[in-house]
Amino acid sequence: MEKFDKTVKLCAAKGISDIHLMAGQPLVYRKSGTIYFDKKTKWTNEELIALAKEVLNPLQQQTLAERNSVDFAISVGNIRLRINIFSTIKGLSAAVRLLPGQIPSVEDLNLHPSLKECCELKAGLILICGATGSGKSTTMAAMIEEINKTRPSHIITLEDPVEYRFVSKKSLVGQRELNTHVPSYEQGLLDVLREDPDVIVIGELREPETIRLTLHAAESGHLVIASLHASTSEDAIHRICNSFSPETQDAVRSQLSSTIQLLAIQQLAHYERAGIRLPILSIMRASQSVKGLIRENKLGQIESAIQTGKAYGMYTIESYKKEFLDKKEHFISPSKNFKPSEVVVPEPDSTQTFTPSAGMRIKVEELRPQAKISVDIPRQPQPVQEGQTVDLGCQYVIDEHASMDQLITEIKRSGKY
Repeated sequence: MEKFDKTVKLCAAKGISDIHLMAGQPLVYRKSGTIYFDKKTKWTNEELIALAKEVLNPLQQQTLAERNSVDFAISVGNIRLRINIFSTIKGLSAAVRLLPGQIPSVEDLNLHPSLKECCELKAGLILICGATGSGKSTTMAAMIEEINKTRPSHIITLEDPVEYRFVSKKSLVGQRELNTHVPSYEQGLLDVLREDPDVIVIGELREPETIRLTLHAAESGHLVIASLHASTSEDAIHRICNSFSPETQDAVRSQLSSTIQLLAIQQLAHYERAGIRLPILSIMRASQSVKGLIRENKLGQIESAIQTGKAYGMYTIESYKKEFLDKKEHFISPSKNFKPSEVVVPEPDSTQTFTPSAGMRIKVEELRPQAKISVDIPRQPQPVQEGQTVDLGCQYVIDEHASMDQLITEIKRSGKY
């Protein structure tokens, strides 16, 4: 761990964004988008196994053993890291992403100020899209921190894993991590809608049910910020609509058109005039024209609507460069964001889970299409008199996704009540 700490702190001081550790291979790091080799530093498989045992909690160690990979985030000193440990033919390897020491602002990231304006919205859907490694999570973090600093709200995040740790300021911020605090995005969204949120943040839209609940949350008066893997605005809308059966897609398009407020496609590329890598965006806003195209399934015309939507704050990738970046006088270097934080991490991440009281024996099984309830009633040790009230001591195995009606029906079928 001492060797790892030293490596991380040295790389953070040099503005390095990624570190790659592979058994028997030189240390590899990425700076300003370019890969470099440090042939003086190598890690053995034994060292990487020892490191994994040091940084992983018992649940994460079990995940690594079962899946041969695990994704998590930790803090080393005041430096926040996102780490993926995985198995290769050479042994264990680790991909380490160094996150900014402090949560950067929209200005720090050289982003368009319209993203800051969107943080004033009280309801609707904001989608930040792009490829892996394009900076989506950092852009979302900057927007969340803007809300946190400027208005009283209840912000709840669902993340996989928790990358940036927020300290509540004007807003109350609660963060939940998949497989640590919540079993799935779907269950997290069902929970969060009962927790009086103003702003809901979803790390990534993947499954149809997650998308359905996200649209429902945005439609019911919440501001929802989410990320999605997509390369164009048309592709993003297609991915959402095509997650549903054909007979429901008209309703989904109608729901999406009424809730979408911002759809940004983000790329991270070297900008020659500034000499650094910058996020370059395509921005789609919710004009009446765009809403109509989504509703009427004319998605092939979305790009044209963006091109002619300058008055509504819309940009294509090309116009964003020409009309925003080319006119911007000052740029903030990414190395500023990757300096170690001067703010000490307030407390370690909590992985402690709720333990039921003694005697409770409730097991939540995996998702099944129908309710599954088993009832185990032990024999009474003493004869029961007519009219006597008896505690049967039933044990139930309950499917968490079953409706109440299904549960009641299954109990009745058991013949025990």
